Amino acid sequence: MPVASPYAEQLSRIPVVRAEIDVLGTPTAFWTYGPLDAETTILAVHGFRGDHHGLEPVVAHLPGIRVVMPDLPGFGETPPLPGRTLDLDAFAEWLTAFAAAAAPGAVVLGHSFGSIVAAAAVARGLPTPRLVLVNPIGAPALEGPRGLLTRLAVLYYDAGARLPEKLGTAILRHPAIVRVMSIAMAKTRDRALRRWIHDQHDRYFSGFADRDALRDAFVTSVSHDVRASAPAVAQPTLLIAADRDDITPIEAERTLRGLFPDARLVEITGVGHLIHYEKPAEAAAAIRDFLAEG
Repeated sequence: MPVASPYAEQLSRIPVVRAEIDVLGTPTAFWTYGPLDAETTILAVHGFRGDHHGLEPVVAHLPGIRVVMPDLPGFGETPPLPGRTLDLDAFAEWLTAFAAAAAPGAVVLGHSFGSIVAAAAVARGLPTPRLVLVNPIGAPALEGPRGLLTRLAVLYYDAGARLPEKLGTAILRHPAIVRVMSIAMAKTRDRALRRWIHDQHDRYFSGFADRDALRDAFVTSVSHDVRASAPAVAQPTLLIAADRDDITPIEAERTLRGLFPDARLVEITGVGHLIHYEKPAEAAAAIRDFLAEG
């Protein structure tokens, strides 16, 4: 039985419409939250293994703003790109094409792996007035505070891709593995919130299309970070980082800020890589302040 969301009441007040469009040959599912005639539109890109549900708590705290959220290729309800390896080039090209079709001129937001994709697309020419990165991957994952766990994850995803398909897929979707990942990332001591976070991962963390798409996306996630794109992003950029992030330490986020021509950093305390689950109100407040700068 699903665990009730602590943000359900706020989210229920925001209208949402599901739609689907063809992007680079794949039917891309996306959801539009908020008023269609809103002055501001945000195009939000979710993280690795998740889907659009992950950023809904932030959306719940952004009433009055239109938010367009697609499922990335190979995740949720969007199939992989036909005939393409899901590398950074493919994701960035897809996001640029999706933005042109569904959210032209929108502020671009990316969380975690989505920060890599969003920053790369904007650096390569995706038109946007501003860029927002939540829990940005600001350093190589293999060098982070939990670099050893990342190396183990590399072996895990490689094994999942090499084993016989049925066995490999079962291992990649195994509930125990998903729970270990969830426990490692959650920092809150609120038991009810932790239960909900684990339930979210149980429900959506295994919604990938197939093991090849998952492996390719994982390789992309650990082979790239935002640093390479930062110098080419001319737009004002907001980094929302956590002081307990096990993937990118806060010191690396401070360094990342200096790589952008025009960036500011908001540090949220007492949280790790799940700002969008544990402290979405604080993230939304930072986003509103950033957008209000004009």
